[in-house]
Amino acid sequence: MDNPQYIVLSAVLAFMITFFAIPVIIQVAKDKKLFDEPDDRKVHKGIIPTLGGLGIFAGFIIALLLGVPKNMASELQYFAAAVTVIFFLGIKDDILILSASKKFIGQLIAAGIIIKFGDVRLTNMCGFLGFHEIPYTTSVILTLFTVIVITNSFNLIDGVDGLAGSLGIMTTLVFGVYFFFAGPATLPFSVMAFALTGATTAFLIYNYSPAKIFMGDTGSLLLGMVNSILVIKFITVASNPVSNFPVASAPAVGVAILMIPLFDTMRVFGLRILSRRSPFSPDRTHIHHFLLDLGLSHRMVTLTCVSANIGFILLAYSLRDMGTTSLIGILVLTAFVFIGAIYFSRPKQKLAEQKTIRNTEIAKPRKILSLTPKTVEVE
Repeated sequence: MDNPQYIVLSAVLAFMITFFAIPVIIQVAKDKKLFDEPDDRKVHKGIIPTLGGLGIFAGFIIALLLGVPKNMASELQYFAAAVTVIFFLGIKDDILILSASKKFIGQLIAAGIIIKFGDVRLTNMCGFLGFHEIPYTTSVILTLFTVIVITNSFNLIDGVDGLAGSLGIMTTLVFGVYFFFAGPATLPFSVMAFALTGATTAFLIYNYSPAKIFMGDTGSLLLGMVNSILVIKFITVASNPVSNFPVASAPAVGVAILMIPLFDTMRVFGLRILSRRSPFSPDRTHIHHFLLDLGLSHRMVTLTCVSANIGFILLAYSLRDMGTTSLIGILVLTAFVFIGAIYFSRPKQKLAEQKTIRNTEIAKPRKILSLTPKTVEVE
């Protein structure tokens, strides 16, 4: 890499902009009474501003636009357009509340921009379930699904002070370092990753427990959207044997980098669908809820999840020569054992309460399946 100064510039600039923007946002939110009020499901007790994502977006987008050399910015305009769509979705939901259907449509539009104009697609399954190169239509559908799931995974994991931000820093650091060594052609993606790392790091100074501000949907959806772009590009580059830094079983390693938010979201969605509920209906079945039930503090929950995710990355990278299918199977099995051990380690009273809550949710009128405002509230 001949241009590390662009990466340093983007990270430092993003950090500085977000760091100085957040106190202003907190004051404005207090003046305008833009708070996240606690209820019986949320883990915080006080009223806390929810517009931290505005500061993250400002630092990220300015640093990204200034950090990428103009002769390498051909894809940048489309990524900026996509995250801008996500920004307006998030900011409206944080202030006025946006229905799940409208939020989903907005995410589809952002994903479509990335795929159609940015040409970021999953084109090779690298042997997963016997598939390699995939047709264009299948590629588009699979990429849409991937972007939507990853985008919402960071939204749903954002339930404890510092958790989504810490996971976001970890994932963007991994992707940023990879693209740094992958060669000059991937410089824009390295700049993108480190710009988000810098902005999120500054935000975490105000978000670690006890949090002074939350990132809200604006921040969590931005984290998810950018990580979806980075992981798809990672799989494309790393699976190419002639690239500067090829990685065997690239799709499995990409899954491992996002393992905690991605697996937790898929598991919770599956449980809700099996219970005949909307996958977006709120409950207390996320991994951070289970860890809180064990008596862990917000900081310990965050440390546990980030440490576990790093463990999944190391496991995947060390076993990358096993093949994509086998490695994904091992990762999923390990994740089930990890979350199962946490779930059954909780006090019996908590297990009984969870069963009661689940039965109550199942017995509720079927109108819960309708996509009404607040059904995709950050958990």
